[in-house]
Amino acid sequence: MPSDAAPTHLDLTQLGEPVYNGSVQRLFAAPGHPGYMVAETTPAGSVFDVGSIFEIADNDLNRAVFRHALYSQLGQKETWARVQQRIESDPAIDAKWKHDLTTGPLELMRERGGQTHHVGMIDAKSHDIVTSGMPANPSCYNVVRRFPVMKPPQRPFLNGHVFDYEQFYQSTTYVVPLEYIVRFGVTGGSSILKKHAAMGEAARHAYEQELGLTEPMRAWQMLAHPIFDLTSKYEPEDRNVSRQEALLMSGLGTQQFLDTIKMALLGGYVVRGILDDIGLTLWDMKWEFAVDESDCFFVDTVDTDSFRATSVTERDGHKLILHYNKQAMRDYYKLVHADWFAGVNEAKKEAAKQGRPFTGILKEGQASGQWPHTPVVAHDFLALQAEKTKLIREHILGQRTDAKSKLQACGEAEVDFYAQHGLLKGYAELNGI
Repeated sequence: MPSDAAPTHLDLTQLGEPVYNGSVQRLFAAPGHPGYMVAETTPAGSVFDVGSIFEIADNDLNRAVFRHALYSQLGQKETWARVQQRIESDPAIDAKWKHDLTTGPLELMRERGGQTHHVGMIDAKSHDIVTSGMPANPSCYNVVRRFPVMKPPQRPFLNGHVFDYEQFYQSTTYVVPLEYIVRFGVTGGSSILKKHAAMGEAARHAYEQELGLTEPMRAWQMLAHPIFDLTSKYEPEDRNVSRQEALLMSGLGTQQFLDTIKMALLGGYVVRGILDDIGLTLWDMKWEFAVDESDCFFVDTVDTDSFRATSVTERDGHKLILHYNKQAMRDYYKLVHADWFAGVNEAKKEAAKQGRPFTGILKEGQASGQWPHTPVVAHDFLALQAEKTKLIREHILGQRTDAKSKLQACGEAEVDFYAQHGLLKGYAELNGI
């Protein structure tokens, strides 16, 4: 008989066909538990919203372990006590900002832990669902609570279209149709820096004020406190939206909307603490949230694809940023396969004119010879990415104490790759400080 209670054991051989096949995970209905799903991470990688175009060895397990470890921490009230201590002891943060961020959701999470959709990880051998600590046999399968996902329909309007978010005001339980981007700093290729660069002086100043910056925006600028920006989630392309538009899109009341923003910022401090231990600097990351009546939940997969973590090296007079997330893959395609990257951008521009998903337009253009087909990634470059995520996993599992130095060595080897291919100058242009 179906049960509304969270499952404690699930036979992986009984999962059946996935109900969703995504670029980085597959979702299965949890047999006998209609309110829950099984999320299987994959080794596939996606950049520039083109879908799965490469694989990183063992990254399915690496992702699943990080996800389980992080969500387990989010659910512990001790985690939020550490976050409060870190915020209150930071001399760079002004008193008003500290007060705003430490009141409301943080007070509640210090009492009971954060609410998440995460139940636990399935042990690969026993198939028991481990909710506290890591399974003896970690797997690629995590169990999560199911929340309704609603996509806004596209409505024709004059010579264009609008997206209709009315249904979110008629529902009480759903995934909020926004991505919350938390930024501890401004990276060289960030979307907000590109937007800022295209503005006039007065518009730049107003944009800096909206984001909460206390000084003019510049590349590779670490901030006194994290800021946030918001994008659409369920439109054909992610679209940067103002705070006011995001509130109207969300379907939430003002206070609940503000609570999700505070949760996103606070959650960023949790990830920052994990990465500090292995010598990596967190620049930015994204969150998603679901609501059930008045309760807000952290949801979605969070792993090295979801945040930008870096270290630094010196090479030939350049101070260079080293990447430990999929920014490394973005840079690879930009530098090694610049013609393909240019075709992707042209397809996106054409999609914006036609109001169609750009992936279809890209495929049509590739088939006709207008744009290059998706290239194969060099094996030695992929091996470096696999080593990075493996080291992070082994650190989280307590299997390694030298992850910091080994991760730095991987980053140095990546710079060697570009130097050997005559692309060090291009890498420095993207990642030089």
